[in-house]
This record gives sequence, C-alpha cells and structure tokens, in this order.
Amino acid sequence: MNRLLTTLWEWIFGTEASSAFEDGSRRQTDCPQTDRPSEKKRKGEEYPTPKLTPFRYRYRQKKRTRSNLVSEQPYRLAMPYVASLGEFLDLTADHAPEKLNQQELPLLKTPEDLANWLQKPLGTVAWLTDYFNEARRPIDVRKAHYRYTWKQKRAGGYRLIESPLPKLKETQEQILDEILDRVPVHAAAHGFCTGRSILTNAKPHVGQQIIVKMDLDNFYTRVRFSRVVAIFRSIGYSREVALWLAKLTTSAIPSNLEFPGGEPKQLRLFLPRHLPQGAPTSPAIANLVAFSLDVRLAGLTKSFGGNYTRYGDDLTFSGDWRFQKSLRLFIPLAQQIIRQERFVINRRKRKILRRSTQQSVTGVVVNDKTNISRKSYDNLKATLHNCIKLGPASQNRDDHPNFYAHLRGRIAYVQQLNKPRGDKLLAMFKQIRW
Repeated sequence: MNRLLTTLWEWIFGTEASSAFEDGSRRQTDCPQTDRPSEKKRKGEEYPTPKLTPFRYRYRQKKRTRSNLVSEQPYRLAMPYVASLGEFLDLTADHAPEKLNQQELPLLKTPEDLANWLQKPLGTVAWLTDYFNEARRPIDVRKAHYRYTWKQKRAGGYRLIESPLPKLKETQEQILDEILDRVPVHAAAHGFCTGRSILTNAKPHVGQQIIVKMDLDNFYTRVRFSRVVAIFRSIGYSREVALWLAKLTTSAIPSNLEFPGGEPKQLRLFLPRHLPQGAPTSPAIANLVAFSLDVRLAGLTKSFGGNYTRYGDDLTFSGDWRFQKSLRLFIPLAQQIIRQERFVINRRKRKILRRSTQQSVTGVVVNDKTNISRKSYDNLKATLHNCIKLGPASQNRDDHPNFYAHLRGRIAYVQQLNKPRGDKLLAMFKQIRW
C-alpha cells in the first residue's frame, strides 16, 4: 500500500516529493509541527496589525540662521542672541499677511502690533506673559494670572481648573473672538464650535449596529506650548507674534502650588506650559491642534465604512455589521494614530455599545433616534413635580444662582431631543409658583 501511495505521489508531484512518504520519521522532518497553524492563528490572529507610518511634518524654519541676526534691536522686546553680544534675533521674517487676509485676521507682525491691537501698553502685555519673571513662569501662586482649583474626578485622580484673572481673561476673549473663532476646524469636531452641539455630534451615529467610544486622557494638559506656537504660525503669524500669543493662552503652574494628598506623578503633567482647562481660548486651540488627528481618524473610519465624530476629548466611531466585524483590526489602528498624534487614551473609559443595549453619545440616546435617557427624563420630571408641590427652593440643592433659568435650560435641551416629552415638562414648569 505504501509503495502504491508513493507511486501515485511521484506521478502527481514529481520524484523529489515522493521521498516524504518512504518512512514516518522523514515525514515528521519534512513537515514539522511548527509549520502547522498555531492555536492563536486559528483564533483569528494570523493577520497582525499593520504599522502605520507617522506623518512627517515640515517646518518652515528648522534652526536659527545668521539671516535672523541683526546688529540693532529691530523692535521693542526683541530677543538678544545669547551666542553673540550686541546682536538680536529678528523673528518676523516669516510673517504671512496674505494668509491672514484670507481669513480676515488682524495683521500683527511685532509685539508692539499685538499690544496696540489689544489696546494695552506693551509692558502690560509682557507682564501677562510672565516676561519679567525668572524662567518665564509665575514665581508664586498669589502672583499668578490664574486661580487654581483642584477637583476630584469620578474615576479617581484630580483635575486642575485654571481660571484666568480678569485682565488675562479679557485678553484671551479678544484672541478667541477675533482670531481663533475665524479659523475653520475639521468637520468631525463638534465641541465648542459655532452651529454645532452634542446633538450634531450624536446624529451621525443614530441607528448604527455598533458604537465605539474612546476618551483622551488630560486632553488640554497634553497640548504643550510648542504645539500652540505652531498653530499660530500656521495661521500666518510671525514666529515672534506666535510666541507671544501662545504665552497669553497657555499656563505654567508656580512651583509652590500644592497638590491635594501629596506630590503624585500627575503633578508633572502641569509643570511645562500647557493649555489651561478653564481659559476661554483652550477649547478652540485644542480643536485646531487636533485637526490632523481628526483628518487621520476620519479617513481611517471612512475606509472601514464607519462614522467618526469628536466632542472635545470624546471620540466616537460607529458603523454597520461589517464595521463591527473589522473592530479587531480597526481599534489597534485608531490607537496607533492617537499615539502618533501625541495624545493618550484613557483605557478605562473605552466602551463598545451594541444595538441590543442603550447606545448613548455625549449623553444623547441614539438607538433609533436622538432621545433623552429614561433615567434623566424621570429625574427632571420628579424635580418639576416637587417644585410644584413643595416650592422651587426645596429642589435647588446645588445652590444655582438662577434656578429658574437652570430648569428652563434643561427643559429646552429635552425639547431638542424629544419634543413631545419636552412639551410635557414645559407644561409642568409653567405650574411652578416662583
């Protein structure tokens, strides 16, 4: 029988392959166990996740050259060149007025132009940037331009709220209104954008088979000073003005700021200059910094037939059953892109929501249509009922300064998501005796 099998094998595959059937030992040698599919490969891991090539960003000026040096101070508060006495750096050569005119932005080339536009003395603007302090950072909490408040997170750890004081806040609001709000953001960004909201962020994910939610850890804090400078330079401002605008919109905590509960490693995140959570300019700058992240994630999701939106640090992906089957490959690729764009994923907040469960995106239920969750609706209805029965003061447990406007705003939000339910709540609201 073996001879017959050998003859047939030789006739089909040739004489060289027939020797494999001559004895059992040679069969084991020619066909080793390692050539067979392993247990992991049979489970679907035979296709490793491909490695994405990081973007190569081109900088307009890689290093300071002799062409930037001048013998006389070109403008007030120009930086002296430390390697050569009597020479100064002129950092206004890359000013791009054509790009600024295209976006109808103010033409600012020097620190004096910036001060005149802000209608403040140059010394005051320099003081707001900590120009006169050692290491260009506040030397004491009492002399800082921010008010610092630690708030504990529900998932553990602390969040630092940095609220600018009135003079700096006024300056930041002008930068926001007349510069940042005029620069378009990616279509997938819905947080803190004119004409967009949590409702527009949720609509692309209505009625989908699967929803994947990811959260960026310390979104604002991980946006460093250099990235903010790059944003203002890309808009068209000179390096000099970009440095000043970045200093006005970022924060570096003083060395004597106390952390609740000791000195954990988390405090190191706040030591370099970063976007402060609490400044009016931070959401707009974060959206511009995340533009390349949105471009890459939107393209990746589209290639898998899915949808992508971002609301602040909340990333949402959704799709049909084909998108669901590709998650084993899609999620590692999305995580690669997030890491390459210098953000960090909060793995504890990653969620995969299937159609059999309640699917919510930024608090909006999206299983069949945009809707409010039953729990939120029942809680608001109970509050209105108690306000009618016991009076509104008994229900203002969080001491809202304008409880009337607070309740009316919550009802208007419900009306946006589900008008019949919202109208019922509004009828109850009108029965309250204020």
